[in-house]
Amino acid sequence: MGRLLEINDLHFSFKTYGGTVKAVRGVTFHVDEGEIVGIVGESGCGKSVTAQCIVRLNPEPPGFFEGGSIIYKGTEMTSLSKKEIKKYQGSEIGFIFQDPMTSLNPTMRIGKQIEESIRNNTDLSKRQAKERAIEMLNLVGIPNPEKRYYQYPHEFSGGMKQRAMIAIALACNPSLLIADEPTTSLDVTIEAQILDLMKELQSKLNTSIIMITHDLGVVASLCHRVIVMYGGMVVEQGKLYDIFYNPRHPYTWGLLKSIPSLTMDKDQELIPIEGTPPDLFSPPVGCPFAARCEYAMEICYEQLPPEYQIDEQHSTVCWLEHPKAPKVEWKR
Repeated sequence: MGRLLEINDLHFSFKTYGGTVKAVRGVTFHVDEGEIVGIVGESGCGKSVTAQCIVRLNPEPPGFFEGGSIIYKGTEMTSLSKKEIKKYQGSEIGFIFQDPMTSLNPTMRIGKQIEESIRNNTDLSKRQAKERAIEMLNLVGIPNPEKRYYQYPHEFSGGMKQRAMIAIALACNPSLLIADEPTTSLDVTIEAQILDLMKELQSKLNTSIIMITHDLGVVASLCHRVIVMYGGMVVEQGKLYDIFYNPRHPYTWGLLKSIPSLTMDKDQELIPIEGTPPDLFSPPVGCPFAARCEYAMEICYEQLPPEYQIDEQHSTVCWLEHPKAPKVEWKR
């Protein structure tokens, strides 16, 4: 497996009337060919902004890169012009947004929307693009694709709309698919179908996927590796097994404790993470999680922890890994 995407020490901020929001602060991770990587964390932690930096979908201005690099197939994405980045949007990197209701054009037939994506990014003729659009509708499991091709978004259910969005994102065989909370607005049964569909398409097409979610259940059913983000930073990353069975950051422990399990008693209460995320107008100088962490030490408030390598693919940013720190065991 070759390296498809490499993000190094990425800093991205937004200028606002109230000051500068430091949305992404030193994010580093990679995606290999054919790999599904999950990015998890609560709202406002920088997941979506990081993903949108890859294809430059954040508005610039008010957004701007403060440092770091995004290398996709050997190309530095942060220095490309708007015209150059257009070549990557859709054809090389597909994007599925959170809400299909706002992402699909209500005045345009579904088939035409898929066809438009194909015509914009390939040399196919109109007839070939139409054939490809029908083929894509079939591939994502939409029945009667020839008939559905002529229908409008309001004639599709929520799950069908999301399938249509996946068809648009995959129409040009991108090497990387970024899915930003693609199942949030769907009920549990449809969510399971969409996740199965993405898994199936990934193995058929060998597309790499970045799955952005706050739902660890989605991560467990789909991803090979997991990036845990908090306060605009990566606080832990590792293989799926590492994050679920050997987590090393107190924030990851908090996320895992807040999920219901099948073995729980029905009267047992979930344990929320007390407190609120840090203010990214003036981020804390130390660990961003210190104010909410029951194990926080003095140094946690004063200095950002270094990255500690647990093993080859597992790392965390936490002072508890320091040899002089008190030994704290994670309890399920």
